[in-house]
Amino acid sequence: MALGVALMTMTGLGLAASDTAALNALLGTAGGIGTFVSAFVVASTFSYAIAARRRELGLLRLAGATRGQLRRLVLAEAAAVGVAGSAAGCALGKAGAPLMARWTIAHGLAPASYAIGHQTWPLHAAFWTGLAVALTGTYAAARRAGRVGPLEALREAAVEEQAMTAGRWAWGAGLAVCAAGLTGWRLGFDPGDLLKRKTYTWQPMLLISAVGLLAPVLVRPLLRALAWAPARLTAYAGRLVRENASAGIRRTSAVAAPVLVMVGLTGSLLGSAATIGAAKAAEARSRTASTDYVLTGDRLPARLDVPGAPALPLAATELTVLEEGFVEVRTEAWAADPAALAQVARLPLAAGSVADLDDAGIIVTQEWERHTLGASVPLRLADGTHRSLRIVAVMRTGTGDNAAYVTPRNAPGAAVTRIEVQAPSAAAATRLRHAAAPYDATVRTTAAWLAATHPRTNRYTRLGFLLVLGLSLLYAAISLANTLTLATSHRSPELALLRLAGATRPQILRLLTAESLLTVTTGALLGTAVTLLNLTALRCALALLGVGSPAVVPWRAMGAVTAVCAGLAAVFTALPAMWVTRIRCHGPDLAT
Repeated sequence: MALGVALMTMTGLGLAASDTAALNALLGTAGGIGTFVSAFVVASTFSYAIAARRRELGLLRLAGATRGQLRRLVLAEAAAVGVAGSAAGCALGKAGAPLMARWTIAHGLAPASYAIGHQTWPLHAAFWTGLAVALTGTYAAARRAGRVGPLEALREAAVEEQAMTAGRWAWGAGLAVCAAGLTGWRLGFDPGDLLKRKTYTWQPMLLISAVGLLAPVLVRPLLRALAWAPARLTAYAGRLVRENASAGIRRTSAVAAPVLVMVGLTGSLLGSAATIGAAKAAEARSRTASTDYVLTGDRLPARLDVPGAPALPLAATELTVLEEGFVEVRTEAWAADPAALAQVARLPLAAGSVADLDDAGIIVTQEWERHTLGASVPLRLADGTHRSLRIVAVMRTGTGDNAAYVTPRNAPGAAVTRIEVQAPSAAAATRLRHAAAPYDATVRTTAAWLAATHPRTNRYTRLGFLLVLGLSLLYAAISLANTLTLATSHRSPELALLRLAGATRPQILRLLTAESLLTVTTGALLGTAVTLLNLTALRCALALLGVGSPAVVPWRAMGAVTAVCAGLAAVFTALPAMWVTRIRCHGPDLAT
């Protein structure tokens, strides 16, 4: 809890001190994901804790406690933990915010002048948000505690009944339908919206929440499928691992939940960014398919004549388009010679011809409000001149990187920033290098230029996601360790009975470790399923936008997160199990 509030405090202090839009978006995303992970993990942990305290609550009911008193008891405990955790988190966040600021400056995510101030509102916001998260996350558990009957104190069955309540079914199915409906609506009406960072950052949380709520239903068949091989190889041990995990389905779901969050968020966020990056690179490769070399520099000429090497100088400019009659929209554009553009470039045209471009024409994309061939578009040039240009060709929307094209006359003052050249022979390439030398131009092959300017995921995106995911994943990892320790400690009577049946301590440790690893694998598979569903939707959006790039699944990052979870599971299952078996397996009250 404290770490989640610390993340909120750090991002809040960072937002209060930032005046950069990109950094604001990054910190806002980090704070939002931290809040989601905190609420998800707190709700999952408290739900299991209430189920584990069933007999204790039943004894309180036998002693005369009312349902309302039990609910208030659980909420009071949550409030006490929330206050303590929020206070500790605010202190940690205030101490860690300057370190975060220095890290963002050192890695180029923030300007050198960026510094944390002395604002107090982020501390208040984080404290009360943390307390609200604790109470909201435990509300459902408190209601469940209020339904515990007096006879629960006499129950001895280890098998958990009614793991799925009506409310859990309703919320889980509702969130799943909501996630599917939003995805279907975007694919049907605005597939480009799925490529926006805000969408692919927040939408996976709906599906993760739905899968987390439906975990008791999904986990059991996965457990049986995963435990089939061990059960065949070592019949009794494998069967015991499988049945223990299936019988304690709430415990298994609570342990799998942090793994689901860690793997699902890592795969969805990194995979979406990498998939969109790969799609942009594929678009650039397609457009420069007939280009052999690319020249870049600050002093490129407006015209480059090289025998045997047709050249396309491109000058960046900006157009202002009036949409819906009153909304001014600024858009990027390239100024290019029509003849060279038609010869060298391969634009992703949906209609029209590049050869028709002239001083009175413009090439637009399908995302423009007006994109009908022959229609006139009123706009303002970069120097403020008002013009009305005729649409001569329309490009597919793609990933949104397809800028408009005009002639150099409609881009006054625009300097050439790139020259694409066809130089298929060695002699033409040599002449090209000699012609570029007076302008201090950097000459690279098209493949080298694409690798430098269109990486799968650029450095700032990777660093941004490291900041966004880092503390949230750390919080989920701590929650996993806490849940495993709690779950193992509550199984002392069961472990004592195993000792009475003749099992040795090493056998018990291996049994519990195998069960935990099986649960972690189940959570990782659920997280992988969430990732694949999100990336499949993204791939469908790209296909609708006319981009043939495949989805990129970050298997290495997901595998690393799963390995960390497996290591935590092994350690935080073995340590409490060693302690429990040491102190519980002596004396006449072995099974009490």
